[in-house]
This record gives sequence, C-alpha cells and structure tokens, in this order.
Amino acid sequence: MKAIVIHGAGDLRVEDCDVTPVGPNQVRIRLAIGGICGSDLHYFNHGGFGDVKLKEPMILGHEVAGHITELGTNVDHLSIGQLVAISPSRPCGICRYCSEGKQNHCLNMRFYGSAMPFPHIQGAFRETLVADANQCATADGLTPSEAAAAEPLAVCLHAVRRAGSLVGKRVIVTGCGPIGIFCILSARCAGAEQIVATDLEAFPLEMAKRAGATEVINIKTDPSGLAPLSSEKGTFNTLFECSGSPSALAAGIEALRPGGQIMQLGLGGDMIVPVQKLTAKELSLIGSFRFHEEFFTGVELMKQGALDVKPFITQTFELRDAMDAFRTAGDRSSAIKTQIAFS
Repeated sequence: MKAIVIHGAGDLRVEDCDVTPVGPNQVRIRLAIGGICGSDLHYFNHGGFGDVKLKEPMILGHEVAGHITELGTNVDHLSIGQLVAISPSRPCGICRYCSEGKQNHCLNMRFYGSAMPFPHIQGAFRETLVADANQCATADGLTPSEAAAAEPLAVCLHAVRRAGSLVGKRVIVTGCGPIGIFCILSARCAGAEQIVATDLEAFPLEMAKRAGATEVINIKTDPSGLAPLSSEKGTFNTLFECSGSPSALAAGIEALRPGGQIMQLGLGGDMIVPVQKLTAKELSLIGSFRFHEEFFTGVELMKQGALDVKPFITQTFELRDAMDAFRTAGDRSSAIKTQIAFS
C-alpha cells in the first residue's frame, strides 16, 4: 500500500508501505480522508518543532477516518463497511498518569505521526490502517471529511473543558487556523456570550465570523485593534491562545481582565511570557495538550448537529498530489483545513 512519508524538511514522498496483519481486538480500515495538521506542517516545513526533530523517515498524519474492511477476534460492536473516526491517541492504560485519568500525559503514549519518542511513532496517512477497536468512534451520518476533523475538534473541546464554565463569559481567540476556528465553535457551543478573534490574514477572520465570532480584528492592518478592549485592565475572561506567537500572547494578556485565564494551545517552541503583567493582573496560565475522551464527545456532537465543521474543510487533494496538499495547507490566505482523499 501507499503511505505519505516525511524524510526531512521539504522532503515528502508517497512510498510503498508494508500491510499490517489484524490482531485480536483490532480492525482494518480502508482510509478515506486524512486532514493535514499544524504539526504535520512543522515536520514538512522545518523537520520538526521546538526540541522535537525528525531522526528517521516517518509516516505523517493523525486526523483520519475510513471504512472498516476486516474485524479481528473479540470485536463485536463494529461492522464491515462502517465509517469510523480513528483516535490517534493510544495511551498504555497502566502508567501513573493513565491511572490518574490523565491519559493525554501517558508515559508510553503511541500518538500517530509523532517524532517525540525514538523510534518515532509512525502515522496514519496510509491507504489501509490497522487500529485498536477502542480507537474507533462510529461516524454514521457524517461524511468522511467531517469524521476526520474529530481530532482537531477534540483538542479544542479539551481546552474548553479545562477552562471551566464559559456560560455568559467574554472570550478572545488569538490565531484563526483550524484550532482557533474550532475553539470558536467549541466556546460558542459551551455558552460564551462574546467571542473576539484576532489574526493577521483576512481569510481566516472571515471564517472566524462564520464559526461564530462576534467580532474579528486584523492585527496586521489594525495593530491597535485590541486597545479599546484592553481599557480598565481588560475586559475578557478567557484567552484561547492558538497561534504560538509571543506577540499574540502579550496582546491577549493586555485584553484579559484581572483574574482571567489563558488557555495556551499554540505550539511553536518556547515563548517569552510577560510574567509581571501576569502577576499584577492575577492571571492563570493553563496549558492544554491533546485530549482523550473528548475525541468521542466531538464525534457525537457532530452527529447531533451541535457542531458543524463542514464549512472549514476548504480543500481536498488526491493522494498522488500530497505535495500540493501540504503546500496549500500552509497558505493561510486560502486554507483552513486541507484534507487528502485516500480512496
């Protein structure tokens, strides 16, 4: 079968890959759609991010959905032909953090397409994938494209969960890529009263409005756009920082009212944090990393119609055009979520 393999910065190849046998409690899935994530782009553009660097070729991808073609023994809740969204999160279930219910911090995590450990954890961008049955969320009624968006949606639902109640709260979202857009969707679903979104490009801000932002600010054309919202020590309760940009973090902190909280989702290496302002305003800085059970929650919310990701799937490419897909995914003037069709 074919797989999308990264060998180094800019060195992306569609290569042959061995087919894996199906074991007990597993299923084989004919991949339908895979979404390109920001971490995939970091590997593609830079060979990694922060201290995480490629040390060997690695199959990319972790936002995937497909149809079951084979059932392993002991699998009786899934059926051949069924569409499933596949969680890339595979915690061990027995380490200290798994036993505390913090599976996203598993000491032995096997997260698809991750160069954090060595040997690297190979990803899911391949024509057929063998997965544990408990990774599969049934996606009946959804399109494969929607089902494949469950992973980035889960990241945002996890952040909203860590933020606590947002009912009636004022929220600011900095960075309107896929994670920022899905944070807007999730915060709106969680009852946020006002959502202001900032970015440097017009297209993401247009999509932010479509996602439910009540106001958008282009920081490139209006660098002081947040100033009126930063008066009297700030007006927002919660900042979802999705850009990984120190300047965006600093601007967001200015806009937070005393006692507010920063949900840091953006990853792009270490950032300078204005600690004095953080201290003087008694702000809480909370990291939000990956997810666990929120993956299945996101699929259910999409099935119920509570969250609609379809407008934000902006491009779909064929597998043979993977290089073009990655180049397009990095174009913030026209792309939110770029996906690859495997079948």
